[in-house]
Amino acid sequence: MKVRRALVSVSDKSGVDEFVKGLHRLGVELMSTGGTAERIRSLGIPVTEVASYTGFPEMLDGRVKTLHPKIHAGLLALRESPEHMRQLEESGILPIDMVVVNLYPFEETISREGVTFEEAIENIDIGGPTMLRSAAKNFRSVAVVSSPSQYGKVLTEMEDSGCGLSEATLKGLAAEVFAKTSRYDGLITRYLSGEVVPAGTGEDFPDRIEMAMRKVTQLRYGENPHQRAAFYRDEPPGCAGIADAEQIQGKELSFNNILDLSAALEMVKGLDKPGVSIVKHNNPCGFAMADTPERAYLDALDCDRMSAFGSIMGFNRPIDRRMAEVILEGADFVECVVAPEYGKGALEAFKSKKNLRVLRIPSSAFAPFEGKDLKKIPGGALVQDADTKDVSREELKVVTREKPSDELVESMMFAWKAVRYVKSNAIVLCQGTKTVGIGAGQMSRVDSVIIAVRKAGERAKGAVLASDAFFPKADSIEEAHTAGIAAIIQPGGSIRDEEVIAACDRLGIPMVFTGVRHFRH
Repeated sequence: MKVRRALVSVSDKSGVDEFVKGLHRLGVELMSTGGTAERIRSLGIPVTEVASYTGFPEMLDGRVKTLHPKIHAGLLALRESPEHMRQLEESGILPIDMVVVNLYPFEETISREGVTFEEAIENIDIGGPTMLRSAAKNFRSVAVVSSPSQYGKVLTEMEDSGCGLSEATLKGLAAEVFAKTSRYDGLITRYLSGEVVPAGTGEDFPDRIEMAMRKVTQLRYGENPHQRAAFYRDEPPGCAGIADAEQIQGKELSFNNILDLSAALEMVKGLDKPGVSIVKHNNPCGFAMADTPERAYLDALDCDRMSAFGSIMGFNRPIDRRMAEVILEGADFVECVVAPEYGKGALEAFKSKKNLRVLRIPSSAFAPFEGKDLKKIPGGALVQDADTKDVSREELKVVTREKPSDELVESMMFAWKAVRYVKSNAIVLCQGTKTVGIGAGQMSRVDSVIIAVRKAGERAKGAVLASDAFFPKADSIEEAHTAGIAAIIQPGGSIRDEEVIAACDRLGIPMVFTGVRHFRH
């Protein structure tokens, strides 16, 4: 296919000067609109205004420029059809062999702070997507260039082939157009849905969900070596998270690394003191908050040093050289470390472990995630609000005769934060603001208690116990008493609550209800 005539109309004018100069050198006739036409003329290149060609002026403040039969017939006519070409000739319509168009910056507009609804609407492009789709449908006869990133490749091929483009190139350009317009429409759909459906009304789950994601990287494999995998991020970026991290050193991230890094980051958000999370297989094996990062790290590590082998560690404070040395001395093997910042000395220390992945996370990623949580299943997906429900000390309901001390309540509040990040059925034991035993993912709650107690050993004595959901029987209370548990925090809500409360009263264990469950599947 030879390019003889091109219509150029771009919002993003980066790179367009050199591109149109190249087209002009090749003898391509240029047509354009408004500001782009002025830009081309300023380069000393002749250009035909679309309005003078169609005989119809731009109108409605530029909303109507290229929506005209002389444009779209020139794009859609099948060049191999004598009948199509006869109709063009009879109507005085010129074939257009190339469209160079990029869209109004809708995404950039809605991303600006304080943008009005009216501004957003005015940045919904109509003529641009219409021209792109017309040209892409007729890709064997029309080249459709939709991004400045394509200019160099297209121009080089035209220069090498006497102004021609191969069918493979034309088809690839067309495929990119439909991907681009699909994403563009999806952005508009999501924006308008968010505007007209008030959040928190119970109606903020639209009938259709349009998702747009861009690939960040191809991964070596998925959860297992026989599974192919890649990492994608939301477009436009939503709530900041591990996708915003900068990897400073180490091997490429694996599928499992990314899952665990995200879990580790979520755990240390919202702490008012230095906090450290140690995650393995998407479960914490240690979590602590203390007056210093070093103390928090050592407390988290001491929860379960054996399980911490090959773990992911999350920090909510910068890491200096001393802290880096403590990390390397404390753990036998660390897969990844994520923190908001690193001192130069820290990075020097980490270089001694070349395979250690070190990631810097922007401060924006420490904001609470309040979006939707999506879980894909074969044939569909489950969508829910993110589990961000917090309970204050004042909302706790003491249900036993024995009341917990202020010190125990403080520890219970920390244990309650920790248990929401453990796979159900989940039990967490804490001394102060550090975990000492974690029981995760068991089918029976009493088994989770047994595992947490075994992990804690002697540290279970005097610890508080948090359960992510109610106790169906009093057997867990018996196990807790045998281990020396000092207090229990749980949601309540079982048909056997009275039996469980009676067991606590009989054994002298204070217990509080939160009224909130934290299942995590």
